[in-house]
Amino acid sequence: MKIEKNIAKDTAIPAQYGDSFLVMDYGKGSYIYDISGKRYLDFTAGISVNALGYGNEELVSVMTEQAKKLIHISNLYMTMPALELADELVATGDFSAVNFSNSGTEANEAALKYARLYAKKKKGSDAVRFLCFSSGFHGRTMGSLSVTPKPAYKEKFLPLVPGVVESPYNDVESLEHTLDDSFAAVIVEPVQGEGGLDCLKPEFSEALNRLCKKYDVILIADEVQTGLGRTGYLYASHALGLEPDIITLAKPLAGGLPLGATLIPEKINSLLSVGDHGSTFGGGPVTCSLALKVFRTIREESFLESVREKAKILDSFLCSVKEAYPFVIKCKGMGLLRGIELDDKVPVSSVISKARDKGLLILRSGSNTLRIAPPLTITEAELEEGCSILEAIFSGINA
Repeated sequence: MKIEKNIAKDTAIPAQYGDSFLVMDYGKGSYIYDISGKRYLDFTAGISVNALGYGNEELVSVMTEQAKKLIHISNLYMTMPALELADELVATGDFSAVNFSNSGTEANEAALKYARLYAKKKKGSDAVRFLCFSSGFHGRTMGSLSVTPKPAYKEKFLPLVPGVVESPYNDVESLEHTLDDSFAAVIVEPVQGEGGLDCLKPEFSEALNRLCKKYDVILIADEVQTGLGRTGYLYASHALGLEPDIITLAKPLAGGLPLGATLIPEKINSLLSVGDHGSTFGGGPVTCSLALKVFRTIREESFLESVREKAKILDSFLCSVKEAYPFVIKCKGMGLLRGIELDDKVPVSSVISKARDKGLLILRSGSNTLRIAPPLTITEAELEEGCSILEAIFSGINA
């Protein structure tokens, strides 16, 4: 390994992540500092994970106190943090139980397994198909990857799980012609985190609700990126009119530690037998203790209202750049998960690089969309600072 100022090269990290890395040292609030001491305003939140920012002393205290008592016991036993977190999560909707795992892709794997189990027991062995939507992303393990349509993610790993059908996102007519009782589940993102930040349209939510009920198909809302306050609501599903049977969660749930959750209704839970699914590390005492603190903070209406208020700053900024710059094609998303789709003549990678040079970290979504996903605790002044940096970059682009 070689370190040049703040860049690591010739590392033992797999080539799938690249060949050089900006090396971070610590964070505080909405800012991260690299090993050279340079400060960056974070518009990524660890890919929508660090909802409560960096260096949060309350989270550190909760984690430390639990680690002194128990770090791991497996799921052969239970601890009070896991039991309390489960109770509070299922109380957020018409749910009976929650399966804890380690990541978003595992949460979706569990959802797909539960849906197939339900469909086979209720409708017979032929009801096994899954419906997913264009530009969707549900994870990189083999089942979740199977319902992720983008060829670039999949082609090297074929064959995947059979029985998957793709339909256009937000296309009611196509949905009407595709869905029938041969399907076990539909999986959908209320806002497409990796696919360009498009949101469910009300008429598409209505059609999903109606048709899934008609054919007794399990409706899975992948809220790994949109759940727990990111859009200004506890769940984006609720804001967009979706009525899912299952909700999957992960990214911000445990404040930066790995924890996924699959919320299931009684009609599925009542069919499960011991050993049908499991996870050695899922629902550990430290992660669940941290998740309780995060969840209790985010679910407060005053906290969610603060996210919606801060989102108005982004609304104003997005409207202004859409009007001012012809290369801005569309502004998308909701809450503090927003996208700026750019003309192909202005590569997103170049904007991301210029922003980093100016001390702003920002993400990509889809083929050419900038993704804004700061900590939910970011201040209005910090949001305005980040928007000013982007404005300065846009003003210097000739396209």
